[in-house]
Amino acid sequence: MDPRVKKAVTAKIDEAIANAGEVYRIQSSLGIAGGSDFAFGIAIGRIYNSFHYQTRRILGRNATDAEFSEFLSLLSGRTPEIRRAFSK
Repeated sequence: MDPRVKKAVTAKIDEAIANAGEVYRIQSSLGIAGGSDFAFGIAIGRIYNSFHYQTRRILGRNATDAEFSEFLSLLSGRTPEIRRAFSK
């Protein structure tokens, strides 16, 4: 993965963890009670979207399979931390 994309995705992961309250506000506004899995899913979706957006913005193309695999590896390494942030 390009270092610039990796830096942006890492920052998005940090942001998602730091701003868990935003996700819970979305969940609440939709009337979804509890549901840490729902909040976790929103966070992962935001991170996934950032990966694709930053790859296209920085590299001007879609990610390769190898880059996507690197993204998944990065995400898996941080999943326990993300999960903790979204377990009320």
